[in-house]
Amino acid sequence: MKRAPCSRARGFPLAEWLVEQGIGEERAILVEHGEVRAARLRWPGGLEAGLVADAVLASRASGSGRGTARFADGCEALVDGLPRDASEGAPIRLRIVRSGISEGGRYKLSQARPTADSPCPAPGLATLPGARVVRAFPSGLWDEVILDAAHAKCDFAGGSLLIYPTPAMNLIDIDGTLPSAALALAAVPALARAIRRMDLAGSIGIDFPTLAEKSDRKAVDVALAAALADWPHERTAMNGFGFVQLVARLEHPSLVALVQQDRAGAFARLLLRQAEQVREPGVLLLTACDEVRQAIRPEWEAELRKRTGRDLRWNEESPLLIDAIAAQAVAP
Repeated sequence: MKRAPCSRARGFPLAEWLVEQGIGEERAILVEHGEVRAARLRWPGGLEAGLVADAVLASRASGSGRGTARFADGCEALVDGLPRDASEGAPIRLRIVRSGISEGGRYKLSQARPTADSPCPAPGLATLPGARVVRAFPSGLWDEVILDAAHAKCDFAGGSLLIYPTPAMNLIDIDGTLPSAALALAAVPALARAIRRMDLAGSIGIDFPTLAEKSDRKAVDVALAAALADWPHERTAMNGFGFVQLVARLEHPSLVALVQQDRAGAFARLLLRQAEQVREPGVLLLTACDEVRQAIRPEWEAELRKRTGRDLRWNEESPLLIDAIAAQAVAP
């Protein structure tokens, strides 16, 4: 694989990370000239990357540097780099290096390594370089990003990208009406944009249209290299079937992985965000399907009342679609 060079601020030195500390989640967008260049989504809790905590070594294969550990809350993590004298049942301090990820119906345990560092919680998104915490993002920017993640689809002139999270890798299929060579080249800027905005990492397989001419495949390789020059990764050249593989360091779930893992929870959090931003006076009337309503935890409702200083009321006519959510002010 070819290794792409690293650069600061993901290649956007004039961009700024804005962070919303929402109810049940944190959101971050890297904004440049009014456009979202990259995004992050965090659902606090569990074994997140950056967490340092004490655990018990639950299992270890004889002679192996790997095993599993159990933390005080009962969560387990895979451990690598175990010292020779680490024995089953012994306490061990660990740093989580990759959060747990749910992909394609399969859950991958968090990954950890031994550390001598002091215990500390996982860092929030406010620790992103130069991040500024705001009450609300500029209008419309987050809705566009999260809905793309929910539908796992990004459109571009002449075609679209369809994203499929699987246990092995994120697969991106390119579809459209343009001739194959033109479609492949037109997809490259959209790919670079989607990878950053969806916060994709790990192994990413891209299924371009099959290009018979070697010169056409080379043109796509060159365009992709330029488009992703400031995104740290390795990649293969396009093969004869139009397939390209990217590999980037994976530390946390992407936006697509989180939404696919819990669609009802994702739209529940989005509904709470909409409710926080209602400016008209009155009681907050929330509309959502039963699945989304049930995903809203009591403590989230209590936090919404605290933040807004309003009473809440649920619309008795529940819609059927999971994305049919709304928040508005009504007379008491």
